[in-house]
Amino acid sequence: MKHLSQWGFGLGLAAAILAISPAVAQTPQNVLVVGQIAEPKSLDPHAVTAVNDFRILMNVYDGLVRYKDGTLEVEPSLAKSWTISPDGTEYTFELRNDVTFHDGTPFNAQAVEFNFDRMLDEKHPYHDTGPFPLSFFFSAVEDVDAVDADTVKFKLKEPYAPFLSNLAYPTGLIVSPDAVKKHGKEFGRNPSGTGAFKFAEWQANAKVVVTRNDDYWDGAPSLEAVVFRPITDANTRVAEMLSGGIDVMVEIPPDSVSTFNGNGFTLHEQAGAHLWFLILNAKQGPFADKRVRQAVNYAIDKKSLVENVLQGTAEVAAGPTPPAFSWAYNNSLQPYPFDPAKAKALLAEAGHANASLTFYVTEGGSGMLDPVPMATAIQADLAKVGLKVKIETYEWNTFLGKVNPGLEGKADMAEMAWMTNDPDTLPYLALRTGAWPDKGGFNSGYYSNPKVDELLEAARKSTDQNERARLYKQMQETVYEDAPWAFIANWKQNAATTDRTSGFKLQPSFFLLLKGVSKN
Repeated sequence: MKHLSQWGFGLGLAAAILAISPAVAQTPQNVLVVGQIAEPKSLDPHAVTAVNDFRILMNVYDGLVRYKDGTLEVEPSLAKSWTISPDGTEYTFELRNDVTFHDGTPFNAQAVEFNFDRMLDEKHPYHDTGPFPLSFFFSAVEDVDAVDADTVKFKLKEPYAPFLSNLAYPTGLIVSPDAVKKHGKEFGRNPSGTGAFKFAEWQANAKVVVTRNDDYWDGAPSLEAVVFRPITDANTRVAEMLSGGIDVMVEIPPDSVSTFNGNGFTLHEQAGAHLWFLILNAKQGPFADKRVRQAVNYAIDKKSLVENVLQGTAEVAAGPTPPAFSWAYNNSLQPYPFDPAKAKALLAEAGHANASLTFYVTEGGSGMLDPVPMATAIQADLAKVGLKVKIETYEWNTFLGKVNPGLEGKADMAEMAWMTNDPDTLPYLALRTGAWPDKGGFNSGYYSNPKVDELLEAARKSTDQNERARLYKQMQETVYEDAPWAFIANWKQNAATTDRTSGFKLQPSFFLLLKGVSKN
């Protein structure tokens, strides 16, 4: 692995600057330094789930399709075009024939076939390079066939409406087969894609460095390099931004948002499909009773959280679907009102008036907003209705390692946040019975309702958007009543850049797309 000092003057300068005290740090011209919220888990796009990791990956890899700038609409990327069979079960993609991976090997239909077989076929020789936690996105795929070098065909088991959108998500990014074969389970530390930037270095808990791909098929980026620095403490990220140690800061703490509105900085805000919620253990303990789950929703003063803890950077959530999906959002649902008296009555009726609860909290992570102060406020609200809440706090990746396998036998509730690309994604991966952790999903609270399962399966098979909307709205009503989660907030994402940076913008996908960014 090369060190920065081996890349020439510009990046050697970057290495020297990043080594000095943050109080006097100044980042070099044309090298963008991004303050991330956590250390990435992996740089294998098929093996991760966190937007924190996606923000790096979207600059190193491409998918067959991508989201149009500023939207969640799909447009061509590595695929020039595609056709869909009349019955919606076959997608045929015509590929670009002038693209190579960063390791010099050709991108072609055989590479696409390798990528999806690796994820979906347990007998594939490189399936053990996983895990592949979001392979659910492509569970409808029956077969992937390289028709010829420039044509690949996907055959689906049944119509699957979110398919193209899921291909644009990071799970659909295409990796170099030769790099996977060379590095095996270590591919996530030695990535190779076709993107605007090439992987150069990963120093654990210090930085990930990517450099300009001069041969990028869609035009070389302006920046010479990007340095992603994991700075888990939000106040430290603020201090680094103010001192000149980073050029871009994502997920600004609510108390600091106004600091970056002018005075040599530019504040960026963008609405997106985000939900911050509490997973409730519906399998065992007090939350196995729907009345207790409803009581928690009534007991939490969500308006106070949004206005005071989050300083108006979010809105109170009314259910499992973010309002950013306007066509599928159920406007008839209103957020659970703050009603401690009703919460107490429900708890008494359920026989859990003085229940003790274990609450998993993270120090910070993708879309987690201000998780420790939020948890403390929630703990106080629940105490007022008689619930005794014990908080256990963990670093983000450790937190995911505890929550994703399920709360059974460990905790009663846990914080969680999702940023999604389609109204199917979050409920299908986290509310369906078939998504319990032992079945490979993220339903960590073990919620189960056959009606919800039926509605979700029907919605993803329908090619009529109006019918999909009707089904999703019904699903939201049922989930709202069952209250498997405490629905807290929908966030408006933010970031800050220094005035040396131009061309930066946030996306509704929550990804960082840095090809068009420059810095003087």
